[in-house]
Amino acid sequence: MLRAIHTMSNRESMINKMTGLLGLLLLGTTWSALAAPPGGGADKLAPTARQRALDAALSAIVDDPAHPLASLSVLAIRHGKVSYAQQFGYRQIGATPADHLPVTPDTLFRIASVSKMMTTLGLMALVEQGKLSLDQDVSIYLGFSLRNPHFPQQPVTLRSLLSHTSSLRDAGGYAWGPERRLRDVFTAGGDLMWDAAAAPGRYFTYSNLNWGVIGTVMEQVTGERFDLLMRRLLLDPLDVRGGYHPAAFSREELADTATLYRKRTLETETWQPQGPWIAQADDFGQHPPAGLANYVIGSNATVFSPTGGLRIAAAGLGRIMQMLLDGGRYQGKQIVQPASIALMFGRQWQLAPDGGNGDSERGLYRAWGLGNQQFDAVAGQGNRLVEGASFTAVGHLGDAYGLVSAFVLDFKNRNGMVMLVGGTGSDPAQYPGTYSAMGRSEEAILTALYRGAIDKHEQFAPK
Repeated sequence: MLRAIHTMSNRESMINKMTGLLGLLLLGTTWSALAAPPGGGADKLAPTARQRALDAALSAIVDDPAHPLASLSVLAIRHGKVSYAQQFGYRQIGATPADHLPVTPDTLFRIASVSKMMTTLGLMALVEQGKLSLDQDVSIYLGFSLRNPHFPQQPVTLRSLLSHTSSLRDAGGYAWGPERRLRDVFTAGGDLMWDAAAAPGRYFTYSNLNWGVIGTVMEQVTGERFDLLMRRLLLDPLDVRGGYHPAAFSREELADTATLYRKRTLETETWQPQGPWIAQADDFGQHPPAGLANYVIGSNATVFSPTGGLRIAAAGLGRIMQMLLDGGRYQGKQIVQPASIALMFGRQWQLAPDGGNGDSERGLYRAWGLGNQQFDAVAGQGNRLVEGASFTAVGHLGDAYGLVSAFVLDFKNRNGMVMLVGGTGSDPAQYPGTYSAMGRSEEAILTALYRGAIDKHEQFAPK
């Protein structure tokens, strides 16, 4: 069986061997044609052959010389059960190939903005407990007035924060150290923190700052530090490793956390696809994570990055996805109520036909729930996940420090995909997608994963 993890030195030979298989996958060749020799035995041989073919296709994407990837961890769920999970590349890249550390099933990745959706799950638990109301003025929870100075009579609510219609903007920043209080940040930031033309609830603009406010609200109403609160509400009940605060990780967890890489220096925007991988973030082997000596709970949860700071393995995200597909239950425990799931994934905002009620960012954002994006399977809209397939889904994408992530699920058919890329080797702007607003490698990974682990199994789906 082809190894999923391989050295950089065999890139050219690997590409030559796998390009054909990748082409077959992307063209939708039937799995029986790849799996079974003439004369039958397809049912017995197909599962192994499918996995080998998908391994090969994804390996070729990782080793694409035009756009190499440092690492990749993926997982697919079909009809509520894991149908494929695999890892490629290295969580840490050393001075020589002998020093490289491969990605494992337990490797934790910083998942960027997919964190927003996980934070929202924790928040919904607090709503269920009656500690929060989606339509209450968040000023009441924060202990200070949070109002757009251009629309002082219009309250900011959790619903508007969760749907990116709060009128908050990232121009004034969205993360500060533990020495700063969010109250003081808003006082000093002035107009940079707000949309001067749109009142809260009226216009969609993607803003990371929304989740810094959300995390701080969660701390205020519980009296618990955000990272520990999220462990209690979501991670521990599901027996999932990781968290929002790496300084609290065990030695083993730190050693199995993926460093995020780019093939560009930290100081410049110069990319060198044939050059070395350069650590960008989470390089904990060289730079241990900083602790929080004097943090005041409820003052500024941006230090934990509720917007993008969760470190978790693809398997952990898969467990969360299965819980959602199972109506919020895990091993007999009700983690989130079905009504909360329905509310969370219900559509809160939709782009108007004239585009006048939001910034879609080249068509990527066309509809939103509470902390999740709504993806359509319509060609030419920009938010299509899979080429040539009808995969209508909800979930979230992420992109930061070379990391590219996706957590997308289809409740109707109980299917889903997790994608974690730990480093990109060329300028994403020079490698755009062909059918969406995503990058080309993200398109290729999701399309290969869907066709190899979900779609081509449909003939075996229960009626």
